[in-house]
Amino acid sequence: MKTILPQVLSDYYAAVNDGRTDDAAACFAADALVHDESQDRQGREAIRAWIAETTQKYQPQVEVIGMREADGAFVATGRVSGTFPGSPVQLEYTFTVNGGKISHLAIQ
Repeated sequence: MKTILPQVLSDYYAAVNDGRTDDAAACFAADALVHDESQDRQGREAIRAWIAETTQKYQPQVEVIGMREADGAFVATGRVSGTFPGSPVQLEYTFTVNGGKISHLAIQ
């Protein structure tokens, strides 16, 4: 069975890959939580700052190479390239989506 991707996840990846920080941040709920690089960011403004910082620092490009549903979440496997040592790397993005917005994202 094929996983149908919520539109908000397609919008998020398109915005991230285009460097559109505000559009990427708009995909998140006001009280969303992101866990990345052993740090948590809570709230849309903190998430926007995280997106801006990682975009400037790493210039990431994510190619989604797999997607599945697990325990009510969407798990995307992405090949991430950018200006960081070891590029490209493969990461897992675990999203929880509520009301058409991302409420939680953990990147491993």
